[in-house]
Amino acid sequence: MSATDLPVNRGLFYGGAWHRPSGGYKNTVNPATGEDLGQCADADAADINAAVTAAHAGFGEWRNTTPVERSRVLRTAAQRLRDHAETLGFLDAVNCGNPVRDMITDVAMGADTIDFFAGLATETKGDSVPLGPDLLNYSIREPYGVCARILAYNHPILFASTKIGAALAAGNSLILKPPTQAPLSAYRMMELLEDVFPAGVLNLITCGQVGSEALVSHPLVPRISLIGSVQTGRAVAEIASRRLKHVTLELGGKNACVVFPDADIEKAGAGAVAGMNLAICGQSCGSTSRLFIHESIHDEVVELVAAGMSALQPGHPTDPATQMGCLISMDHRARVESMVAGAVRSGARLVVGGTAPNHADFADGPYYLPTLLADVTPHMDIAQQEIFGPVLSVIRWKDEEELFAAVNSVEYGLTASIWSQDLSLAHRAARRIEAGFVWVNRTSAHFPGVSFGGFKQSGLGKEESLEELLSFTREKAVTVAL
Repeated sequence: MSATDLPVNRGLFYGGAWHRPSGGYKNTVNPATGEDLGQCADADAADINAAVTAAHAGFGEWRNTTPVERSRVLRTAAQRLRDHAETLGFLDAVNCGNPVRDMITDVAMGADTIDFFAGLATETKGDSVPLGPDLLNYSIREPYGVCARILAYNHPILFASTKIGAALAAGNSLILKPPTQAPLSAYRMMELLEDVFPAGVLNLITCGQVGSEALVSHPLVPRISLIGSVQTGRAVAEIASRRLKHVTLELGGKNACVVFPDADIEKAGAGAVAGMNLAICGQSCGSTSRLFIHESIHDEVVELVAAGMSALQPGHPTDPATQMGCLISMDHRARVESMVAGAVRSGARLVVGGTAPNHADFADGPYYLPTLLADVTPHMDIAQQEIFGPVLSVIRWKDEEELFAAVNSVEYGLTASIWSQDLSLAHRAARRIEAGFVWVNRTSAHFPGVSFGGFKQSGLGKEESLEELLSFTREKAVTVAL
């Protein structure tokens, strides 16, 4: 990697310009090698106030920009990202440990999402209610103002790009806060887009807990969204509640993949592997990390899944041939190792994986082999807690009522995958599983326009759809006496 591949600016971008932080800097690293990738801004409360003030000024202009013009500007931004997809994908591979080919795909998905919301810019419509001959009623949707979107490390450029569209299409100004672990692609994205939007409309700050709390609590930021853990989501919601802010939370998951006895076994086995999102080392809130297999086909499916997981081996993230990267840090790998060890002590059987690769090339990074655990019971910690790693737990079942009780026993409810050739059975299962996003005979895929969001502790609100766009507006009713 050369210096030309890295973003030049590592400060704070607001008001149409880059600024040095008064809060100082912190280093970021390449998790796969431990290589120091340089300093990144660590905004403090004063920095946050300056950024919010600039964003509030930018909002004054952007809200009065026509939806058609906002759409045009957003499409320009999307094309800029496509034109630099390889650079942005490479930065993510270096900074978060995910395979470069998957990160390049993330750029394309992000650009497509911006285009999707650009096309919806005129859909922030109101209604009219008939009140009689002497009264005219209508409603209008107005933007909130300054919105803040706090992002996670597992898909840095995907989240930084996809979270632009809805807020800006609706007429808000936006402050993005990329993950402290992997901010480089967001810096580069901002360098590419700094001349696309009017000053103050799109802003970027990097910070730790102090800056984040200042951002969430700022009185000029009425709308917050977060992608993160349940613990972080609760903390954000608690701070935001002091000013009754509108909050969207996309949090964790402990998702079920349910295989019924009539399923196509080959497809179900492949689907169970695909549902783990092993390319990014299982670091996905949507990963279906609990595999419920009917006892009549249990052994056959376990054998297929074991073979499929064993075929995926970690590689260097910047190698285009790599199919699976590494975890975000050594500390996180230690947590994954501890949870697997605890499951084995509790009676789970290690089928494949369970260790770091035994290869000198991977000694300096937080690599971990795809891991399959059998003989897991629903109430083991490994079946209840989100691991955020490449660990799949198999639970044998025979009674349908007990199955659904076990599937719904966790505090999460983000996704689920159902495998059956009986459509009546599949529809019944989809209705009974407490999750906000369900696949039947498929897994992992997202679709533009299909709302994504969880139940229970997996979050609040829906994204990736018209619902997300409308959630960045406030409805005002107007009644006129004629």
